[in-house]
This record gives sequence, C-alpha cells and structure tokens, in this order.
Amino acid sequence: MKITRFGIILCAFLTLLNDRLSETILLPFLPKLKTYFGINPTTLGLLAGTYAFAQFAVSPLIGALSDKYGRKPVITICVLGSLIGLSLFAFSIYLLGINVSTGKGVTPLIIVLLFLARIIDGGSGGTAASAAAVLADISTPENRAKTFGIIGAAFGLGFIIGPLLGGILTSINFIFPGIAAVLFALFNLLVVIRLLPETYTPDANNARIKKRELNPISQLIKLFKNQLVSRLSIAFFIFFIAFNGLTAFLLVYLEEIFNWTGNEVIISFFFISITKNILPSLTLVWVGLIAIIVQGGLIGRLVKAFGEWKLTMVGIGSVISGCILLISADKENSIPIVFTSATFLALGTGLVVPSLRAIISKKLSASGQGAILGNLQGLQGLGSFLGAWGAGKAYGSLGPSSPFLIGMLILIIVGILISGKNPNKQVNKLNEFI
Repeated sequence: MKITRFGIILCAFLTLLNDRLSETILLPFLPKLKTYFGINPTTLGLLAGTYAFAQFAVSPLIGALSDKYGRKPVITICVLGSLIGLSLFAFSIYLLGINVSTGKGVTPLIIVLLFLARIIDGGSGGTAASAAAVLADISTPENRAKTFGIIGAAFGLGFIIGPLLGGILTSINFIFPGIAAVLFALFNLLVVIRLLPETYTPDANNARIKKRELNPISQLIKLFKNQLVSRLSIAFFIFFIAFNGLTAFLLVYLEEIFNWTGNEVIISFFFISITKNILPSLTLVWVGLIAIIVQGGLIGRLVKAFGEWKLTMVGIGSVISGCILLISADKENSIPIVFTSATFLALGTGLVVPSLRAIISKKLSASGQGAILGNLQGLQGLGSFLGAWGAGKAYGSLGPSSPFLIGMLILIIVGILISGKNPNKQVNKLNEFI
C-alpha cells in the first residue's frame, strides 16, 4: 500500500487528538466522583493531576526511545498503553457503579485502580512528543511552523470535543465516556498500525541512552540554571500551576455553587438538548473554542501590533479578571457571568502561553531550542499536576472559592517575574552569554 504524506499527518493528528481526548473526555465525570460517590477534593485533585504527572515523568524516556528505535514502534506501544489505561479506567467506573448500587460504596481497591489507570494512560500519553517528532521528520524548515499548527489544532479540538462529548455521555451513563475514549484509542491504534511508516532512521552514534537525560527533574534544574531564561521559565511554570488549578476544579465549582446538576432543558446546541448536567462542560468547550481562535487566527497579528511582552501581561490580567467574575457570580446571573468569565480565561491563556514561549525562544540560540522548549513542556506537565493537587487541598480545607483566589495571587507573582525586566529588551545579551 502506498503511504502518502496525508496518511502520516493523519496518524500524527489522531495520536495528538487521542492524547488530549484521554484527558478531557473524562473531565465532566470528575465532579460526579465527589457529588455522587463522596470522594474528597484532595483525592480528586490528585486524580485529576496524575495523568499530567505521569506524562511529565515518562516523556524524556519516550523521546529517547523514539530516537533510538524509531517513531512507529514507540507510538504504537504508547497508543496501546493508552488503550489499556482507558480500558482499566472504564472497568473501574463499572465496579464503582456496582459497589454503590449494592451499598458497598467506594473501596480502596477502586481508588487504586482509578489512579493506576490514569498513570498508565498518562505515561503512554508521552507519545505526543513522538507524534510531534513525526511531523518534524516530514517537514522542511520553511514549512515546519505550518505543519506544527496541526499540534495546536489537535489539542484545541480535543478540548472542544472532549468536554462536550464527555458531558453528554456522562448525563446518560457514567461509564459511557470511558467506553467512548477506549473506542477512539482503538481506532487510533489501528490507523497507526496500518498507515504510519517509519519516518526516522535511528543514528547509530546516538544509540546509547544517557541516564541523566531521562531524569525530568535534572532537566528542569538545568533549565532553571540558564540565566537567560530562568526567570521566565519560573513564570511559565507557576502560570500553569495557577491555571490548571483553576480548570481542574472549575466543573466541581459550577456544580456545587450554582447547582448545575439538574435535568431541566436550558438551551439547544447543534440540535442536542442540553441540560444543566451538560452546562458545566460547555464552559470548557467555550474555553477551547476561544483559545483556538486566539492561537490559530489572531496571535500572529496581535504579536506584530503589540509584541509578545505586552500580550503576556494583558493575558495575565485577563485570566485574573475571569477569576474575579467567576467568584462574584450568583445563581441568578450564573450563566452569562460564568461564560463571560470563561471568555476571559480563554483569551488570557491564548495570549500568555504562545507569547511567553516565543519570548523564551527568542533568547536562545538555534542549537538550544529543542532541549529548552522540550523542558518547557515538562514544566507544563509538572505545573498541571501541582496545580490540580494544590487546588484539591485548598478546595477541601479553605472552601470552593479558594483555588481561584490562590490562583489570582500566583498570577500576580507571574506578572511581577515577567515585568521585572522587559524580556524583549534583553535579546541582545544572547551573544554575551554564548
């Protein structure tokens, strides 16, 4: 069978989309673990962040293995691992339903199985780096940026489809989102096996994997020691602690504070009757849609007009404004206020993340780009875990509004770190450092 460039791109796209769907399609179910099954917020936060932490821990190993053995075998094994993890998660939910219906409740075994499922799926989700490497393999330097747009499209689409589909399926049966995720992972695996050729010939000189390069913590320490980007990297890291703390408990907050859990029909969305049970998921769908518009269509023009530094500061202010709106809403005005808040959150993130990455990238030599930017992805994963865990602790001990209040304080610190020196004025020091 003739393998086309389209087939390769399709495999990479599906793998990236599967990585995002594995996380987002289950988000609407997390509040149910607290509401219906009584799992405490700290455990819920750990469960929400486990996927990201496993991805952070395993990504360096997966990247090294793909360089040593090639892209296809690593991607194939990782997608298979994702399928196993999602299947275990769906099975755990099935057991949970049986236990609750028979009065046994949530047992330690089920909690262990839920965490194990997310660890397996998250570790396998490190394959996103290999999928990105496939795109780099088939691209020239001239069209690489355009090809890499597929990564943003897949992640953005996953953030739209996942919460919407997960919310709809959760309202029918708690186990359905897990089954849907399993079926998509199976489809992804079959397409990769059938269509993906090997796009990279391993270099015999790089066959040996150095142990120190597989330690994600040592790689991050190395990043923080780089004087050119250390301050900005810390800002990038704690931004994701704040933002993922907000998003991890956003749905829990909406259901608990505004009672968005009833069966009343509220609106019609693409001819689907949407209930209050689905409404929280639509906020995440809205966030994903706005983020795609900003990062996909507006960010280039905005950077030319205002520069990355100003956009980063405006983005931080936008996220803070979204938090203020969210905690000031009440049940009577919750729908317009929450969706306005979600707009500010999405706009802010859409401005901060690409702009801050670009600022850091500009301060690096071409030879240092790959390692540093790869470590930024690790920072994002670790920040996602710490944010979800910290938000869970705060939610349980300080109250439902605390993740958003703490998030605002952290974002202020991010602004201080970035505003200390306008990074755009420091690029000329690069040659001195080198």
